[in-house]
Amino acid sequence: MVSPSWGGPGTVPARYAAGKRQFEQGFGIELVEMAHTLAPADWVRANPQARAEDLMAALADPEIAGIVASIGGDDAIRLIPYLDLELIRRNPKVFIGFSDTTSLHLACYAAGITSFYGPSLMAGFAENGGMHRFTAEGVRKALFEVEPIGLVGPNQEGWTAERTDWNDPVLQAQPRRLHPADPVRVLQGNGVASGRLLGGCAEVLEMAKGTGWWPPLDAWDGAILFYETSEEAPDPGFVRYWLRNFAAQGILRRLGGMLLARPDPGSDPTYRARLEAAVTETLAEEGCVTLPLLSGLDFGHTQPMLTLPYGVMARIDCAAATLTILESGVAP
Repeated sequence: MVSPSWGGPGTVPARYAAGKRQFEQGFGIELVEMAHTLAPADWVRANPQARAEDLMAALADPEIAGIVASIGGDDAIRLIPYLDLELIRRNPKVFIGFSDTTSLHLACYAAGITSFYGPSLMAGFAENGGMHRFTAEGVRKALFEVEPIGLVGPNQEGWTAERTDWNDPVLQAQPRRLHPADPVRVLQGNGVASGRLLGGCAEVLEMAKGTGWWPPLDAWDGAILFYETSEEAPDPGFVRYWLRNFAAQGILRRLGGMLLARPDPGSDPTYRARLEAAVTETLAEEGCVTLPLLSGLDFGHTQPMLTLPYGVMARIDCAAATLTILESGVAP
């Protein structure tokens, strides 16, 4: 267990303890903390080098089989000067998290290692009232089975972005209210498109652009960009600006397809529609009106969430409005 972003475990220890208990019971895994996992949030914020050293130590320790991010945040990009890509390359291990962890997924990709865009301990594994079945099954298929995930099935449980007090043990024991999960929709495109999964949280991708971790241009050839916005629900106008940068880099025209997550709408019931419009209109500006684009998948800042292996081959089928993961992210 590492805290590469916000020092959540030291700030809300009850939530952390719930996640640890549910993770260990759900998957039969012993979870151990690194030196600074439980440090106070102010200390964690002030010491990016120590956060990086925790991650490097976990990778180098032969007794550790995998690494889980405790929670997201907004500054994992500050670990750049302190990560050893060669050490990552020599010690391939399961690494899972989302949101701000996008920066570290890009580091793993730069090192040639598959990592996993999926739940963090405190947002996913610590879900109120226990993990959602959709989340648990997604993790199990991605991390514990060597066969490819295959067809990503529909979320039949519903979704939630309800805010609760993580310090309240009564609320921790109560499942959050779920909204019906509408089916994945095809926003544009037809036929079938296959490519490697690249992407993450929109705001964090912006921090990574231009760094040594940013994938080279040819890495985007035929890739499937998976794209999601945080709980801050950035204005769709800013998303338009950010995607125009993808266009200016020459990335959008190289893509084989694109996936949009179900967003956390905050207090705006029109947010998803405005976000989808910003994306499709920006693609149209670049002449990408036939690029296959699915919207409403559960890999964003709502729960439950699926787990996506970073850099593996996947397939979009526009006729069926489905995503299929064609390769495994783990080896026997």
